[in-house]
Amino acid sequence: MIMKTPTKYFMTTGQSEGFMPLNAFDGALIDAGVGNTNLVKMSSICPPHAEEICPIKLPQGALVPVAYAYITSTEPGEVISAGVAIAIPEDEEQAGLIMEHAARAGKDEVEQTVRKMAEYGMNIRKKKIKEIKSIAVEHTVSRCGCAFAAVVLWG
Repeated sequence: MIMKTPTKYFMTTGQSEGFMPLNAFDGALIDAGVGNTNLVKMSSICPPHAEEICPIKLPQGALVPVAYAYITSTEPGEVISAGVAIAIPEDEEQAGLIMEHAARAGKDEVEQTVRKMAEYGMNIRKKKIKEIKSIAVEHTVSRCGCAFAAVVLWG
């Protein structure tokens, strides 16, 4: 199956508690607005000229290309976080780079790390960076928790 190249993207996060880790993950997807879709995990390239949009309601059951990070934990009181970053190149004809990271750490640490990852990835590609956009979420586990962050490609 060949999918067309997306023209739009948005960033989103979610967090949840669940009965089991998969339930927590599912709840975090719902919280992020992508829970009733079929996520197609992709590698980390944002097409040239892709336009950032506000999160939209996606059609139920749609195949949705997404770069994401998540983490689950069953350790009460543990802080978990997930984040994504997009490095946008100065040359608009070039693709952007998406990086994902999750850890047993606070939101600020995860977001700082994922931004550095995006910067490093652009440096090894020898591309000048126009800007780096990022988003992260933190969750303190009650029983079984999940933190999820994603870049959703659409259009």
